Amino acid sequence: MAQQHYDAGDVTILEGLDAVRLRPGMYIGSTGSRGLHHILWEIVDNAIDEAANGYADKIEVRLYKDGSVSVEDNGRGIPTDIHPKTKVSGVQVVFTQLHAGGKFDEHNYSFSGGLHGVGASVTNALSKWLNVRVNKEGDTWEMGFRSYYDEKKQKVESGIPVAPLKKTGKCGKAHGTLVHFMPDDTVFSSVQFQLSTVEHRLRELAFLNMGLTITLTDERITMNEHAAQEGDDEVQQLDLLGATQPYSVTYRYEGGIADFAAYLNEGKNKLYPQPLYYKGERDGIFVEFAIQHTGEFTENLFSFVNNIPTPEGGFHEMGFRGGITRMLNDYARDNKLIKDKDPNFLGDDFREGITAVLSVKMKNVQFEGQTKTKLGNPEARAPVESVVVEGLRELAAAAKNKKTFDEIIKKAQGAARVRIAARQAKDTARAKNSIDSLQLVGKLAACSGRKPELNELFIVEGDSAGGTAKQARVRQFQSILPLRGKPLNVEKKRLDQVLANEEIRTIISALGAGVGNDFNLDKLNYHKVIILSDADQDGFHIRCILLTFFFRYMRPLVNAGHVYIGMPPLYKVYKQNGSAEEYAYDEEELQQKIEKVGRGYLVQRYKGLGEMSAEQLWRTTMDPMRRNLTQVTIEDAVAAEDMITTLMGDRVEGRKEFLNRNANFNKEDAFMDKVKFKKEADDEE
Repeated sequence: MAQQHYDAGDVTILEGLDAVRLRPGMYIGSTGSRGLHHILWEIVDNAIDEAANGYADKIEVRLYKDGSVSVEDNGRGIPTDIHPKTKVSGVQVVFTQLHAGGKFDEHNYSFSGGLHGVGASVTNALSKWLNVRVNKEGDTWEMGFRSYYDEKKQKVESGIPVAPLKKTGKCGKAHGTLVHFMPDDTVFSSVQFQLSTVEHRLRELAFLNMGLTITLTDERITMNEHAAQEGDDEVQQLDLLGATQPYSVTYRYEGGIADFAAYLNEGKNKLYPQPLYYKGERDGIFVEFAIQHTGEFTENLFSFVNNIPTPEGGFHEMGFRGGITRMLNDYARDNKLIKDKDPNFLGDDFREGITAVLSVKMKNVQFEGQTKTKLGNPEARAPVESVVVEGLRELAAAAKNKKTFDEIIKKAQGAARVRIAARQAKDTARAKNSIDSLQLVGKLAACSGRKPELNELFIVEGDSAGGTAKQARVRQFQSILPLRGKPLNVEKKRLDQVLANEEIRTIISALGAGVGNDFNLDKLNYHKVIILSDADQDGFHIRCILLTFFFRYMRPLVNAGHVYIGMPPLYKVYKQNGSAEEYAYDEEELQQKIEKVGRGYLVQRYKGLGEMSAEQLWRTTMDPMRRNLTQVTIEDAVAAEDMITTLMGDRVEGRKEFLNRNANFNKEDAFMDKVKFKKEADDEE
C-alpha cells in the first residue's frame, strides 16, 4: 500500500462559521422544512429567554413577501460594547462566533432554552443576509452581515460583517433587539416559511409564558385571503379593509398553561369545567402544571423544559406521574373511596382521559433521546414530584374543588375495573395463543433477517395487493402483513376494545413490542413500519386509522421515526409499443413525464395497488433504491393531537371545517381532463 504523507499541516481548522456551512445538518437537523424553521426558532428562542427571565413582555414576528423574516423583542438588547477578548462588539461576537453567548453561567439568565450559544450564529451562517438593530440605553445601533458566493453560486463565506457595529440614532426609552434575515436558498430545499407551523409554535410559547404578548404578521397574505382559506366567506365579503391589510394575529394568555389545557380540550367531553393549575419551586427547579380530565381513554401529557418541548419525556415526567399517583391514592384513602382491604389505584387509572401540561424551568439542562427532546437530569424527578403532591393537596383542600376530585376518583374507579377485566381477558387469551404469541401463519409473510434495524414491515391494504407485495418483496429483510378489513378507529376506545379487533391484534403481534404503557421499543422487530394503501378515499382512511392507533397506543414508535408512508405512483405514462414507460407520483410530475415520453403517450391512473404487477410494485414502491417513503414525525405534538381529535373524534363541526378548507374533490378530474385534451391535441398533430 502506498504511504501518503500526513502531518499537522494536513489538519484542517474550520474557522468562524465554516463548520456550519459545511455540515448544516449537524446544527439544525436537516436542510428541509424542519431545518428552515429551526433557524427561525433559534432567534425566537433568544427573545423568549429575555421574556422568561423577566426582561421582555412583547415579541413580534413578521414574514415578508420577499421570503425574509424578522423577530423583535423589547428585552435588554444584545450587548453593544467591545468584547474584552475578541476586541469587537458583543453583537458581532453573538452572530459570528459559535458557542458564544450569555447563557453559560447564571449571571445573565436564570433559565434558558438556548444552552450552547450556537443559535444566532447558525442562523447568520445559513442566511444570505442578516441585519440587526439594537435599542439600548438611549441609542440605536445597527449592523449587517452577508454571505458570499462563487460564480457557480456555491457559498464560499458565511455571515461576514458588512461593517462594524454603528450607532445610527437615538431611541429614547425604547429597548430591545430586531433581527431580520433571509434564509439561503442554496442551503435549504425550500425557503418558504409555513404560516401554520409558525402559528402553532408561537401560540404554544404564548401559553407557556403567562402574560407575554406575541404578535405574528404575514405580509404574504391579506386578512381576507386568510379568512377565505379558513372557510369564512362572510368576512371576505364584508371586510373591505381586510382586502389590503396583511394577516396578523396576537397571542396573549393570562391563564398561561391552564388556558393551554383548556385549549387542548376544546370540543371534548370534560369531567370538570376548568383545569386544575398550580406552580411551585423546589431546589431551584420551578414547576407549573395544569390538568383536566375528559371522557376519553388515553393520556395526553405535553411537557416542556425551559420552553423546549420534550415529547420523549424524561425525569420530569416521571416525577409528575409519580406525584399524581401518590397524592390521589392518599386522597382516595383519606376520603374512604378505597376500602382498607383493596389495593391502591395504578397511575394509569388516574391518567385515563387526562390532558396535562407540565412546564419545568431549571439550570444546567441535559437533553438526550432520539431527537434530543428527552430530559436527562435525574435530579429533576424528586422536586417535580414534590411540587405536584403539594399542589394537588392544596387544590383538594379548597371546598370548591371537592366535586372535581371526586370526579377524578370516580373516573379512576371505572378505569381500574376495565383494566382488571382486560388483564383477565388478556391472560386467558394468552393461554390460547393470543396477542403475545398469536399464530400469524397465512397472515404475516415474515422476512428471514434477524436484525430489526435492517428489517421492514409493509402493512398492506387488502389481500390482493398483499399477494402482489409478497411476490415483489426481498425475503431477507421485507415482511408483508395484508389487512383483510379496516382496522378499528381507536379514537375514543378503551384498550380492551382496541385489543378485541383482530387486525389491531395482528399488527401488535407482528411488531412484537407490546402496546399502550407496556410498549417497549427495545423489543421492536422492525425499524421501518411502512403503511402501504391505495391512493383513494378508503386508502387514506385506512392510513389515518393506523396513524391514529400508532399515535395513541405506540407513540414512542412514531417519536423514534420508525413509521413511514409508502408512496405508490398515481400514474403510468407509456407508449403502446413498449418503447417508453415512466411513473409519476403527483400531477406536476405527470406533466414532466408526459413531456419526456413525447407524442403518442398513454396515461394510466392507478386506482389501487392491486392493478400493479409484482415487478411494477417493486420498482416503484418497494425497492429501497428507487421508492418514495415519507417518514411520519411529530414535530408539533400539540398540532398532531388537535388534528387527530378533529379528524378521528366526535368534533363533527371541526371536521367539516377542515374538509371545507383543505379538500378539493374536483381537482383530479379537472387535471385529467387537461391531460386528455393535451393528448388528443398531440394526436391531431
